[in-house]
Order: sequence, then C-alpha cells, then structure tokens
Amino acid sequence: MIWIRLASLVLFTGVALGAFGAHALKEKLGPEAKQIYQTGILYQLIHGFGLFVIAWLSSLRPENPILKSAGIAFFVGVLLFSGSLYLLAVTGFRKWGIVTPFGGLAFLAGWLLLFFSAR
Repeated sequence: MIWIRLASLVLFTGVALGAFGAHALKEKLGPEAKQIYQTGILYQLIHGFGLFVIAWLSSLRPENPILKSAGIAFFVGVLLFSGSLYLLAVTGFRKWGIVTPFGGLAFLAGWLLLFFSAR
C-alpha cells in the first residue's frame, strides 16, 4: 500500500536526518540554524505518523477519495516545509524561508481533509 510506504519513507528519512543533524552538523550549525533544522525534523516525524493514520483509514475505507488528498497534502507539506527548513539551516540562504509557509498550508489542508474524510 502506497501510504504505508510513504509513511515509512518519511519516518526513515526523518530519523536519518535527525541523527545526521545531531552528529555530522553538530559543530557546523549555529544555535538558530540548529533550532530551524530541529523544527523541520519535528514536523516531518509528526506528519510521517499522520501518513500512517491515512494508511490505516484507507484500509478501512478504500473508497474515500478525501483520504488520498489528505495523504498527498501531508507528503507535499513534508517536502516543502521540512525540506525548506533543512536547506535554510544548512545553507543559510534565507530565501528558502519563502517556501516554508506553503508547506505549512499543505499540512493544514491535510488535517482539514482528514477531518472532512470522517463522514
């Protein structure tokens, strides 16, 4: 099932990037960059578990198209929100911050879609 695979991928990369940040980037990032990076990790892990919820609900209601949209929104949110924060923290290029709110909107859309999928 695609949602289990995506959830597993998101959580695997979240743990791997978290470990990378804690060890390889430990001395390379300043306090603000570390906080930005950790925020990306936190949101990635939360929404990885959200994708597992989508997988579970999709197995119960495979005919519900809103669940698919919610899963897509969570995955896009991880790419845009967390991805932009990682790039911002590592490169210091502040303009990556322009992308972050779009990821946040995708997260919010995903949660609203999940809400409306319960009928």
